[in-house]
Amino acid sequence: MKSIRDGFGEALVEIGEKNHDVVVLTADLADSTRVKKFAEKFPDRFFQVGVAEQGLVTIAAGMAEAGKIPFTTSYAVFSPGRTWEQIKVTAALNDLPVKIIGAHAGFGAGMYGATHESLEDIALMRVISNMIVVSPVDFEEAKKATKAITGNKKPTYLRLARQDSPEITKPDDKFEIGKANILIESKNPQVAIIGTGPILAEAIDAAHGLEKNGIEVNIINCHTIKPIDEQAIIRAARTCGAVVTVEEHQIAGGLGGVVAEVLSGSFPVPIEFIGVHDSFGESARDYKELWKKFGLTSPSIVEAVKKVLAKKLE
Repeated sequence: MKSIRDGFGEALVEIGEKNHDVVVLTADLADSTRVKKFAEKFPDRFFQVGVAEQGLVTIAAGMAEAGKIPFTTSYAVFSPGRTWEQIKVTAALNDLPVKIIGAHAGFGAGMYGATHESLEDIALMRVISNMIVVSPVDFEEAKKATKAITGNKKPTYLRLARQDSPEITKPDDKFEIGKANILIESKNPQVAIIGTGPILAEAIDAAHGLEKNGIEVNIINCHTIKPIDEQAIIRAARTCGAVVTVEEHQIAGGLGGVVAEVLSGSFPVPIEFIGVHDSFGESARDYKELWKKFGLTSPSIVEAVKKVLAKKLE
């Protein structure tokens, strides 16, 4: 079990040692967003702007215009939640390589209640032109993603979970922006589970349970929401004939919406959605309580697979 945000923080220090154009800005959240080590090692390239998120992004856009590669960090509920206009107008409209890091995404900040739970950030960011949207599944993938977005010369949103999560990928696994990865490939798959972020650990648990009951699935890790890997999604639908999407986000505008858009125009198949159904979050002692309440755990995924299979056989 490792934290995705720690993967980001470690990668940022490694990048900073090699690339002196990388600068980091935060809105009073250096420790929580794991940029404190970068600040300690490269104090002349670290900027604490205080609780002024719109200024955070606007300053970063100016730095990008001057040739720097700025990383801005805050909780996802504040950035992009509070900084959407600045991201659109100062970074994306000018196609500047500002990196928006949204930490504590999903239900990770559950102890702080609905106001701090970001369930809409993917939707907010994928609708902006020029924007890349990346949602790593674990610690190792967060490291790879951080390094990859450094050199992509595009405005980019990197979504980070707060909690420790299982290590699903390996250090030598390939990572490429815009290219989905297969986590489980069965011999006779009946359903494709397409997911993003650490919630995929629940999908893997579900797959093991389903296999015991004679139901084989493929699991696709869509770590890049935009640009979406359309060919991987269509291929999965053709191979399996049915799809279940899994995400710690609103279904509307999130991964489920993206997958539905792709398949409706290219290869329609029965589909079920695991995610938040038009609801705000709420307070809880632990994020897993909220995963259970909102139907994001492996038993709910198992039921969704059975439901979509029934549709497939109609």
